[in-house]
Amino acid sequence: MDMYLFWLFILGGAATFVLTVAIARRVIPILKSKKMGQPILEIGPRWHKSKEGTPTMGGISFIAAMLIVSAAACVISALLGKIELLLPLLPTLGLALAGGLIGVVDDRAKLLKRQNEGLRAYQKFLLQLIAAALYLIVMRLCGWLETTLIIPYIGVELELGAGYYVVALLLITGMINSVNLTDGIDGLASSVTMVIGVFFAVLAFMWSEPSLGLWAALVIGSTLGFLVYNFYPARVFMGDTGSLFLGGLVVGGAFMLGAPLLVVVMGIVYIIETASVMLQVAYFKLTHGKRIFKMTPIHHHFEMCGWSEIKIVTVFSLVTVLACALAYFGI
Repeated sequence: MDMYLFWLFILGGAATFVLTVAIARRVIPILKSKKMGQPILEIGPRWHKSKEGTPTMGGISFIAAMLIVSAAACVISALLGKIELLLPLLPTLGLALAGGLIGVVDDRAKLLKRQNEGLRAYQKFLLQLIAAALYLIVMRLCGWLETTLIIPYIGVELELGAGYYVVALLLITGMINSVNLTDGIDGLASSVTMVIGVFFAVLAFMWSEPSLGLWAALVIGSTLGFLVYNFYPARVFMGDTGSLFLGGLVVGGAFMLGAPLLVVVMGIVYIIETASVMLQVAYFKLTHGKRIFKMTPIHHHFEMCGWSEIKIVTVFSLVTVLACALAYFGI
């Protein structure tokens, strides 16, 4: 076993968990004192009104923890002469941080307006496109990105040239927003993302890839740490600050694998959440008011059907486990 990878994963994950819990414990009272409470949409489930005022922007706790642990891991690796093994992770952290900053602006706008709508959709999308473009440029300049798109399971490789960047931009922005939509009930986005982190840990040890190992450690440690406060009933929400950060981290991880399309498989829950919204809107317009689901994103549909939040989180997490198992065969 690669002992450098082993200790990087164990210590990195443990440190991220402890720091996330510790920072969140300090941050939550500050958010409350600043009246950073989450506004709840009137069109949402009526029982969600009881959550109004729960502190949001809690994602800054695990973002800070990840950045601290990443910096420490890089310093220690540099002293050991192994810093080059972690460099592939840095652009992905940059993409995630850009998403988190966009989320901060969006969350602040919501709180200032005292409603659950912050930046306009086109503003968020434009900022995400810019962040995605910069990420792709850095990845290309560093030699970690090719314009060949690998189709999972059938082994076909398509040389798309400049067209690759169009596909990549759509995939990155689409996944970032899909994770954002998944963050709608207590613990859902954190739990689903944690499962994907475990999948990456398995791959990291199979391939002896330290950058993937640290990625997995950061994801598992941060999501577990945040679930201490975010699992039902949540004492804090991650807000767009956290969900857009996690979205960038997840899709960036797929690019680190060299098989970005696999994120559609392992992240099937994110995709279903987004698809449910798109189908609902399209069907509503085509039929002049009829609906496919009781409410979207689809986790709200199951809530309206009587499922508890814990049951939804459990089932969606198990679906992600199966999706990751399926993704394994597509690598």
